[in-house]
Amino acid sequence: MGLSSAEAAQQLENFGENRLPVAGSPSFMKVLALQFLSPLIYILMASAALSTIISEITDALFIATVLIVNGIIGAIQEYSAGKSAEALRALEQPHATVIRDGQRQVIDAAGLVPDDLVMLESGERVPADIRLIEASGLQCDEAAHTGESRAVAKEAGDPVFAGTIVTRGRARGLVVATGSQTELGRIAGAIQERSTAKPPLMIRMEDFTRLIAVAVGVAIVFLVAVGLWRQMPLGGLLTMSIGLAVSAIPEGLPIAITVALAISMRRMAKVNVVVRNLPAVESLGSCTMIATDKTGTLTLNELTVTDIRLPDDTHWLFDTGVDPVAGGIRSHDGEHDVPSPAVQRLLRAATLPNEGELGRNGDGGFDPMGDTVDIALLAAAHKGGVSKTDLMERYRLEKRIPYEPELKYAASFHVDADHLHIFVKGAPEMLLTMCGTMQVGDRAIPVDHDLLHRQMDAMTRKGLRVLAFAEGRMAHTLNGDYGDHMLIDLNFLGFTGMQDPIRPEVPAALAACRTAGIEVVVITGDDPRTATAIAEEAGLVFAPQDVATGEQVAAAIATGDQTLDALTRHVRIFARVKPDHKLAIVRSLARSGHYVAVTGDGVNDAPALKHAHVGVAMGRAGTDVAKESADIILTDDNFASIVAGIREGRVAYSNIRKVVFMLVSTGAAEVLLFLLAMILGTPMPLTAVQLLWLNLVTNGVQDIALVTEPAEGDELERPVRKPEESLFDRLMVRRIVVATLLMGCGGFGLFYWLISTGVSEFSARNLLLVLFVLFENFQCFNSRSERRSVFRQSLASNPFLLVGIIGSQVLHLGAMYVPGLNGLLGIAPITLNDWLILMALASSLLVVSEIEKVIYRRQLAARP
Repeated sequence: MGLSSAEAAQQLENFGENRLPVAGSPSFMKVLALQFLSPLIYILMASAALSTIISEITDALFIATVLIVNGIIGAIQEYSAGKSAEALRALEQPHATVIRDGQRQVIDAAGLVPDDLVMLESGERVPADIRLIEASGLQCDEAAHTGESRAVAKEAGDPVFAGTIVTRGRARGLVVATGSQTELGRIAGAIQERSTAKPPLMIRMEDFTRLIAVAVGVAIVFLVAVGLWRQMPLGGLLTMSIGLAVSAIPEGLPIAITVALAISMRRMAKVNVVVRNLPAVESLGSCTMIATDKTGTLTLNELTVTDIRLPDDTHWLFDTGVDPVAGGIRSHDGEHDVPSPAVQRLLRAATLPNEGELGRNGDGGFDPMGDTVDIALLAAAHKGGVSKTDLMERYRLEKRIPYEPELKYAASFHVDADHLHIFVKGAPEMLLTMCGTMQVGDRAIPVDHDLLHRQMDAMTRKGLRVLAFAEGRMAHTLNGDYGDHMLIDLNFLGFTGMQDPIRPEVPAALAACRTAGIEVVVITGDDPRTATAIAEEAGLVFAPQDVATGEQVAAAIATGDQTLDALTRHVRIFARVKPDHKLAIVRSLARSGHYVAVTGDGVNDAPALKHAHVGVAMGRAGTDVAKESADIILTDDNFASIVAGIREGRVAYSNIRKVVFMLVSTGAAEVLLFLLAMILGTPMPLTAVQLLWLNLVTNGVQDIALVTEPAEGDELERPVRKPEESLFDRLMVRRIVVATLLMGCGGFGLFYWLISTGVSEFSARNLLLVLFVLFENFQCFNSRSERRSVFRQSLASNPFLLVGIIGSQVLHLGAMYVPGLNGLLGIAPITLNDWLILMALASSLLVVSEIEKVIYRRQLAARP
């Protein structure tokens, strides 16, 4: 009977929650320390040390201060992102089915205690160490403990360990250890190191940063050589060289990318998409193909029995709805509202090999537990006046054969007086092979396969999910050798038709996929006619020849990859497929150049989820092994949520491009500024301290604001991005070159003219620094979109950006008037007239960018 609630509460107090020891999040101080472990920081530290050696104490202190402030800002951002990701992962809390207070209940696995009576079934992760007291065809994957890849058969009395996966069968057992006291807990306690895996995009950007560092290194060698030839002071020359390196390397880019992905994780969670790791954010946005199942994803997963067809060709209808109290049953002609004996016989066969339950809740209603098919059958039986409780009292259960996808049926063996009764439910094609007779009235006559297939075809053409039922009876023997060998010469009882309504938001989501260039393929175990009817109702666009069966897939697999690839290139509905077919289909789609997202909920979906580019598990109906194999979990099991997640993934990638464009273009402009000065022999346009101020302070408060940009609204209208496409595509390179030339040449032109007209170096640098701060402000606006005009984007949509831009100006304006800081930076207040002139010069960047966007939009419109 299991524990009582009071006993469980006492055990929980004694033994604690059933949680494994996990590595804690790194402390803020550790995250802060990690901010200083990069080659760029080492260079700046060397610069500070060098400044100290050559008695430039003020410069050394400023460099150190900037490093510390920048490190703190980066640590706050990264620490916050890590906490957010950790909070989202907490949504993956596993559950366990227990018997408490004499009732079957689903609880958080953390609440399990020793002596709890736990129910296990295929697809679940064992939540604690358990000693089995009953097992039916149970097999467990113990690779997590033993490394053995083969599933291990388990019987009553055997132990099963926390963390292992039930791959087949059912069982009940008593919890013997929880949390850190389990075998897995002992292992976990010794291996608590956190993963250091980085998103692929971040790795590529770090490689890019190193490439820039090499290029800047060459430029520094050139600068030092020219400076020494001109007999410039070595200390100032080295400091200037390091300042040049800082101007070119987008040091804040890795942090900005991490923050961008973390923000997208939070945004995805709001649309019911829980991302289990940061790389999946980018991956989901790159999808070109979604391979989705049907039940619960395209449909509501609220199956209702609507029809019964009997072998005598009578037709009965149920009122729709899973509420077993509401509605009833009536004959198709409306003459009868009391089920016939033949209908009750079928409903009995639907109830006894059924593992679902319709338990009462505290409000007097029903609290269903179990598979949706089983719940729908129990609700239909209740409407037809058939009670599972009454039947179980009359027919003593001897053994079950639980439903498994590869079996396609479930059976139970019961004893009534001197007879053994067999009841079977499952796929029609499977049960028809088991039957020698069919029930017509009160007689069993030879099976008429043509009649039954016509009935089944009529139901599937209506889009109904069809199940068949059969029974058998024989003299009871005491040897207990019950099994599938006894499922022969059964009596066929009829069909039920089930309806699972299409989710109302799915047609719009499929239309959005078409607009976004994302193809959709449906992979289901249902009959092809049922799958076709559902797909048409959902709005999937396909031709009759675009439907294939599991038999066709198997034949193509046997022939070779080329045959299968030719099939998957055009087929958009795969029906009656087996689990191994799904994996083969996914791999074939990938070979054809697609970036594939796959949905799944069962243990047999795990291989496809694991080998897809993006595995998407169902959060409600999904098994633990499916969730463990996936990159993303849908908390509402809704296809539309996948599309919403893809949109957010595209937003994340777009925002990363915005930050890259801003940082690289402004950095490249400063490098060009210095190279022009070296070539033309002018004084250095900006000092090292001014460069540090420009790049790590004024620019630093703006670039992070860019990653918070909301969606532009047309993300799903843009062409699919090819997975192998470089971040620095033709558009990005062109925009960077244009902006670099304008800022670099424009800035140097101003500096050269000021020096030529007799303005002091101090004043010229002061004005040039203001110009570059303004350039950064305008470039921040330009970076908000690659194609949309600045004047069509509301400032209110991203208040962080507005605060960042104003903040950079406030910082620089304030520095002009703060004694000591203005002397350190070599700046001073300027006149209003100077402000207006510099503002006009900087605004040319906005004008050129707008012209460039107009040209790009026209090019897009001209494309076929």
